[in-house]
Amino acid sequence: MTLTYFVPFLFMSLIAGCAARPFYPLPSKISNENRQPIQTSRPYNIAHRGSNGEIPEETAAAYMRAIEEGADFIETDILSSKDGVLICFHDVTLDETTDVTKHKEFANRKRTYEVQGVNTTGFFTGKFPIITFEEFISIALDAPRVVGIYPEIKNPVFINQRVKWPDGKRFEDKFVETLNKYGYRGSYMSKDWLKQPVFIQSFAPTSLAYISNLTDSPKIFLIDDVTIPTQDTNQSYWEITSDDYLDFIKQYVVGIGPWKDTVVPVKDNYLQTPTDLVARAHAHDLQVHPYTYRDENLFLHFNFHQDPYQEYDYWLNKIGVDGLFTDFTGSLHNFQDWTSPLTGKNSSDKSSASKMLDKIALLISSYKIG
Repeated sequence: MTLTYFVPFLFMSLIAGCAARPFYPLPSKISNENRQPIQTSRPYNIAHRGSNGEIPEETAAAYMRAIEEGADFIETDILSSKDGVLICFHDVTLDETTDVTKHKEFANRKRTYEVQGVNTTGFFTGKFPIITFEEFISIALDAPRVVGIYPEIKNPVFINQRVKWPDGKRFEDKFVETLNKYGYRGSYMSKDWLKQPVFIQSFAPTSLAYISNLTDSPKIFLIDDVTIPTQDTNQSYWEITSDDYLDFIKQYVVGIGPWKDTVVPVKDNYLQTPTDLVARAHAHDLQVHPYTYRDENLFLHFNFHQDPYQEYDYWLNKIGVDGLFTDFTGSLHNFQDWTSPLTGKNSSDKSSASKMLDKIALLISSYKIG
């Protein structure tokens, strides 16, 4: 997700002069029956563009790392190349999503390429090439446990204006065809859905309505900043978060994905009184998956004293959301693991850890100074 409407319109050969891109094989026929099922007993850990707090976003390496770190879902932005290939992409360069500009040893790698008719200078991805939507799916399907996917139909109005597919098909048609090809179907919590979980997300309500006629897979309506209207219907934040609109949109979606600072307003980097958006959404039987949670101090509000676990605790236990988009999948997974009830196959491990903590506490309490 993003708070801007700039969309890089990409050719697959954007990164000129880089080493040939590796090929990621399409899914093998691993049976889901032999894999650990997706957890549905606690809020979802959604890897925002992969584990991109550690590895460049929307790359195979970022998604594989997120799976290793315990993500329930891996999230991606789906765009189209000029020739109609669906790809996972958000930003053209690494400048905005890494600290590469601070490293003088990489200064000679800065390049200028023409992107969308504009000369763009920056540090382009070379080691971590762009992957296709199908390659993204293959990463999830070949995971050692059941991992869901959470693709966003990125700027469908823009794409439909500039890419023409045969037989008058739209971006949304190609998107759903790809999901169907790999067996993604079924309503939320159905047998088919649990086998291959998916949430389809978009900021464009008309796109979600159109897709609802193509698939019964669950959909999430993304909500931007209070100052930004919807990209296709030009509706204000206040319109699309009204009770009447929530009642309307639930015909097509199972939840909303708001920017977190619209759920709990912020002033001078301090949280203000929470809105009632989560409570009202839940009253309409809608899930709430806010975005985006980041461990860096720059993004942590002062209330959390530079501690991301305090932020997770606040949102999961006080605000009561149903999932979090995070750049740091591992830290959210650890927090949930450490604070979850001692149940399931890991209960013995947790019990051992708990006993060890009790011993440490006893040693500390018995130690006296002086």
